[in-house]
Formats: sequence, structure tokens, C-alpha cells
Amino acid sequence: MSNHDASTRPHQNSGTIEAGTTRTLSDKEATKVAVGALVGTAMEWYDFFLFSAAAALIFNVHYFINDDPTAAAMASFATFGVGLVARPLGGMFFGAMGDRIGRRKTLLITIVGIGAVTGLIGLLPDYGAIGIAAPILLVLLRIFQGLFVGGEWSGAMTIVVENAPLKRRARYAALPQIGSPIGTILSSGGFFLMTLYFSQENFSSFGWRIPFLAAFPMLLVALYIRSRLDESPVFKELMESGETEPTPIRTVLRDSWKHIIVGMAAALLGVGGFYLVTAFVVYYGTTVLGHSASLMLFGTLVAAVVEIPVLITGGRLAERFGASKVIIYGGLLSAAVAVPAFMLLESRNPVVVVLAMTLAVATLSFPYAASGTVLTGLFPASTRYTGVGFAQNVAGMVSGFIPLLAIALVAAAGDHWWPAAAILVFLSLFTAVAGVIAPRMSVDLPDFKH
Repeated sequence: MSNHDASTRPHQNSGTIEAGTTRTLSDKEATKVAVGALVGTAMEWYDFFLFSAAAALIFNVHYFINDDPTAAAMASFATFGVGLVARPLGGMFFGAMGDRIGRRKTLLITIVGIGAVTGLIGLLPDYGAIGIAAPILLVLLRIFQGLFVGGEWSGAMTIVVENAPLKRRARYAALPQIGSPIGTILSSGGFFLMTLYFSQENFSSFGWRIPFLAAFPMLLVALYIRSRLDESPVFKELMESGETEPTPIRTVLRDSWKHIIVGMAAALLGVGGFYLVTAFVVYYGTTVLGHSASLMLFGTLVAAVVEIPVLITGGRLAERFGASKVIIYGGLLSAAVAVPAFMLLESRNPVVVVLAMTLAVATLSFPYAASGTVLTGLFPASTRYTGVGFAQNVAGMVSGFIPLLAIALVAAAGDHWWPAAAILVFLSLFTAVAGVIAPRMSVDLPDFKH
């Protein structure tokens, strides 16, 4: 038997088990699980986007003291990136846990970790109070946050698709993605309200901490909802039949390394492009173009609100035509919009600036809506949590440094926007190519459009 046959046979066996298990699932149960997963992913993205907004507005001033504002901003965004470097390690650790002991138990651990770390950031004294210990502790908290987040999205997406009727997987897989705009609305909205309510001095001093501290009560709500989720029936079937994978990390790296690369590429635009159009653009708009922080945060807010119906639409299109097609055409659309969006950003008209951010986020959200379906389809059920964790978090790790890269290239280009637009075009086309390759590498599931 050839190596190719050896690596594809587990996928076929897993697909047969999975197709049989999911045949009896109801839409009611799928909706309940999707909402439970959505609450967790909203918490995840709230925490991460809160940090990105703070990196653009606060940390570069209060934690990374430097006479050169560009250097301070780069140090601040590097801290943002450090959390994303920790994500593949978290994806690996919690993914293996999820493939061995269950999706539900692992997701309860990750949500507690995310909420607790975010609240602690809100309590952290700044450089003026404790000196060099402030940025060191911030980096350590960021690393822990990255580890827990690394196990969150992949587990949420896995438990959703494994609790959904096979033919409607793409519809339900798009729902946890709404956690991204909801998290953005809550985090940017929190910061936006603080900038309106407090003077600049008071916001900079303590007002920014309030949205971080809000993670504590949010955690209690998320934990309650998530504790009521049922375990994946596909995982239960694997347990009962003795088909669980004892060494998921080794198996994924040996048999599915190509799938990790394709999955990473499929996810890159939805995560990295979003960071570029939010975190970097907030920095660029306030620092280079001289727009107010309130305007840039409001732009992020409007873009996130518009993203919700786009994600729902993307899920329905993926259900009807196949998730890979949504990734291909969404990537091409995002590439076409990149340059016009950045040209509009240069406008001195606040309405046009908000429109530019909204347009860019809306187009890249189509591939994002379908990415969960594509990633979970690339890996067999026995190693799905681990495989999706690797792929998504490698994309997340690369994405974390995209704002940093954009700051450096734009500064080198005399503060012109074209390098940032070029990055968005590249990310868009890279993801579109993954949409072409993914279907031929996916698990064979009867009557399912990859």
C-alpha cells in the first residue's frame, strides 16, 4: 500500500462514522450548540480585540515608554503579536486534550482562562507605578491569553459542526464566526463609550481599564451557557468504538501537515485581514492622518455591525454552493476592494473613512464565514480538534504580526498607505488559492459540498 493510501484511509473510515452519527441530528440541537459556542467565541474575540485597541491607544503610552512614537507603537503591537505566537502551542495542547477527553470539557477550561487573564490585564499597574515589571507582566498575561485562545476557536468550531446535520454544517459553522464582530462591538464599543464619557486624561489614566474588568462578569455568563452544552455525538461514537486517537499531535503532524498549511491559508484573510483593517487602521488613522480615536473606533464598530449579516449570508452561500467557492470568490472580491478602500481612508470626510473600513471588513468576511467549514472538513474526527487548532492558530500567529509589518512598511514608504493595501491584496489572493486546493484534500463525507 502506498503512503498516499495509508494517509487517506483514516479519513475515509472517519467520514463513514461521522456521516452515520450526524444523520439523526436536529436543527434545534444544532442551534443550541452553535449559540453556546458563539458565546465563547464572542468572549474570545472581545478579549483579543480589546487588547488590539489598547495596543493602538494605551499600551504604547503607559507600558512601553519611548521618545520615538513609532518605536513605542511597534513595541506595543509586538506584544499583541506575542500572544498570537502562543496560540499554536495552546492549539496543540488543548487540541490534543479535546481529541482525547472530549470537546466540551476542554472548552470549559479555555473560556475560564480567557476571561480571567483579560480581567487581570485591567488590574495591572502601569510603567509609572511599577517600572519595567509593568511591560513584563503585560507580556506574560498576553502569552497566557494566547494559550487559552489557541484552544478556544478550534474547539468551538469542532463541537458545532459535529452537532449539526451534515448538509447544513456550513450554515451552523458560520454562527460562531459572529463572535468576532460581537466581540469587536463590545470591545470597540466599550472603548468608544469610555472616550466619550471620560476626558482624555481620565480615559488614559483609568477609563481604559473598565472594558477589561468587564470580562469578569461576562465570564460568569459565558460559563453558565457553555456548561449546558452536550458533548459532540461524533466524539461519543469515537469513544464507544475505541477510535479515539491516543497521540493526536504526532498523528496530525505526520499525516496532515499539508492540510495544516491549506487550512492556515484558508483562515489567513479572515483573521489577518481583519487585524489590518482594524488594529493597524486605527493606529494609522489616529497617528498619521490625524483622525480622532473616537472616529476610528466608531469605524471599527460600524464595520463589525455590518459584518454580522455578511457572515450569516456567507454561511448560507457556503451551504448552497460549497464553502470553498465562498472562500475563492470572497478572496477575489477582497483583493479588488483593497486599494479603493485605502484610497477612501485618506479622505478627510468622517463618513467616507467609516465607509472605507466597513467595505474592507465586509468583503473579507465572506471567506471568514466559510473558513470554519473548510478547516473542520480537512481533518478526520479523531484528530479534528488538534488539526483545526494547528491550522487556525498558525494563521493567527502570522496575523498578529501583520499590523506590525504594516506599521514598519508604511513608515518606510513615508507614511503612504500603499504597502498596507498591498498586504491586504496578498492575503486575499493567498486565501482564494487555498479555496481552490481544499476540496480535494478534505474528508470524504456523503452528499456534502466542500
